[in-house]
Amino acid sequence: MDADWDERVTAAWAAFDDYAEAQAADFRAVIDALVAELPADSPVGPFERACAWDSTGHSDRAVPLYREALARGLDGYRGRRAKIQLSSSLRNIGQPEEGVKLLTPEVVAPSDELDDAVRATLALCLASLGREREGLALALGALAAHLPRYQRSMANYARLLVEPEA
Repeated sequence: MDADWDERVTAAWAAFDDYAEAQAADFRAVIDALVAELPADSPVGPFERACAWDSTGHSDRAVPLYREALARGLDGYRGRRAKIQLSSSLRNIGQPEEGVKLLTPEVVAPSDELDDAVRATLALCLASLGREREGLALALGALAAHLPRYQRSMANYARLLVEPEA
């Protein structure tokens, strides 16, 4: 994998919205062709294929590919994306508890631009488990940092949603 390959895969994803729903297989074929250029044991290959299946409405096909990518050692930014996307897909196929287990450690992982996506996806998984207050607390906590005003109030309200009453 090199900078040229990364640029081509980024360009493919940038063109994703140009594919109509009926052309989903065509888009996956573009990703498959790019993946075919990678070493057979690359963790990036199953990750990109999982993303393509997931983005074309097939969470069930994406889950084993995300798992394979992570098992092969996918880490860093793509690894974190894989955990977020796998958790979302697990929720979509009725396994939100596994999504919660996967994302809970990510809440305290080193911070990056994916922090809010972690919290949003974890909030959805929690809501699917009937733990809406915890999910809302996560979502409000993430939102608070972006508000032009009321950051402290919203952060406190988020905390109070899950803190036991005295």
